[in-house]
Amino acid sequence: MVQFSSSAARASLDAAFAALADATRRGVLEHLAHGDASISVLADRFHMTPTGMKKHVGVLEAAGLVTTEKLGRVRTCKLGPGRLESETAWLENYRRLWDARFDALERLVRELQHRETKGDSTDGNE
Repeated sequence: MVQFSSSAARASLDAAFAALADATRRGVLEHLAHGDASISVLADRFHMTPTGMKKHVGVLEAAGLVTTEKLGRVRTCKLGPGRLESETAWLENYRRLWDARFDALERLVRELQHRETKGDSTDGNE
């Protein structure tokens, strides 16, 4: 089981999931996966003000998912160093847990069905 015992690791995980919780921010990441973009381009793409987009980008930047660079009057955004590795490990841990639970449930259902079928074939009263 992956442990996230340090407060820094938990804070990083919280920041990434908080950033990913918003559809606009996920859209920004998808857009940046195809190439860098300015705040203005992103704001136009998502039909919002540059100030509003700058706030979204700031959340992504704080989570390490986006970096920005200002050249003159243009702030360019690109995917950051955060590769979601610890977030993926955290999710994978719970995916395995749920898989094990569903597998156990499936075994129980099969066992109950088998018992029911066995009981029906030996019960000649019906």
